[in-house]
Amino acid sequence: MLQMPKSTLTARDAGLRACRAVLPALLGAIVAAGPLGAQNAPNLEPAATALYPGRTVELAEVLADPNDLWTTPEDLTRINDFVLKPEGACLDDLCVPVRQDEDSELFVRRQERGWFNVSGLARRLGQAYVHDPETETWSFAAVPVVLASTLESARAPDFELLDKDGVRRRLSDFRGRKVAIVTWASW
Repeated sequence: MLQMPKSTLTARDAGLRACRAVLPALLGAIVAAGPLGAQNAPNLEPAATALYPGRTVELAEVLADPNDLWTTPEDLTRINDFVLKPEGACLDDLCVPVRQDEDSELFVRRQERGWFNVSGLARRLGQAYVHDPETETWSFAAVPVVLASTLESARAPDFELLDKDGVRRRLSDFRGRKVAIVTWASW
């Protein structure tokens, strides 16, 4: 692998490096069975894993495809908070158009169920991801357009921590007040 000076690494490079570091340590399910064809009967396989910043989602079933992660629309929301609506896959004000009346690159119907292509959505959004077919683990970086809007708005993402007394505190609880956020990492 080509080593670059740290000063030239981008956030995407850092995300990819983090994904590559995590995947070998994961144990997982089964190898994908075969390509997804428009007329093929679905081949459901258990236990794929999706890693997303801040969460690990175990998927009970996915549509078999060696190149893409096809999940139910409900699992799409569990993975990355996108919700499948009539106008498309939406995260807050961001909506990616998705045809749902016929098979498309992002949505197909098999066994009277809808299946959504999570990795196809990631490609459309310019989101980095890696796939380990041996463990059927998919690791996704943050969505670039969401990161960009966070930087432009100068608003930190809302998160929740326990205070010293064990009470849950959210960053949004302090909206309108000055807050100092201190972090530390051993590396």
